[in-house]
Amino acid sequence: MRQSILAFASVSLITTTVAFAGGHGGNPAVNARNAHMSLYGFNLGILGDMAKGTTEYDSALATEAANNLAALAAFDQTAYWIEGTEQDAALGSRAKAEIWSDAAGWEEQMKAMEDGAASLAAVAGNGLEALQGGMRVAGSACGSCHKAFRGPRN
Repeated sequence: MRQSILAFASVSLITTTVAFAGGHGGNPAVNARNAHMSLYGFNLGILGDMAKGTTEYDSALATEAANNLAALAAFDQTAYWIEGTEQDAALGSRAKAEIWSDAAGWEEQMKAMEDGAASLAAVAGNGLEALQGGMRVAGSACGSCHKAFRGPRN
């Protein structure tokens, strides 16, 4: 019985350690930008569910989530997008090398996201139709950037 308890405790400790290390290892810049993208996704999920009618439209919540998106898009991300952290060069990265080889295109996409998020923030609290229109603009910016600069899941 004591050996079973020790074996279970050992396996639990190893599993917990590996899971913790897996979530906290890798390149800090890649981890930071993945976290940033997760925050985009979280807020877009709230807005998208309202826009699709999956959840009831809530003016205050829509405004809050859209303001979060605008703040995230305006946030200086320079420190996360460093050359050498592209997909296949850095664990957990889906960034295409084109981010650095086509810096002007990348900057254009980042500006489109910032503008789209600001536009969405300006209208999100003005009713469901306004939210839906704003989501089309912001969603288009997200999609075109992902198409050009995000690689497939490994």
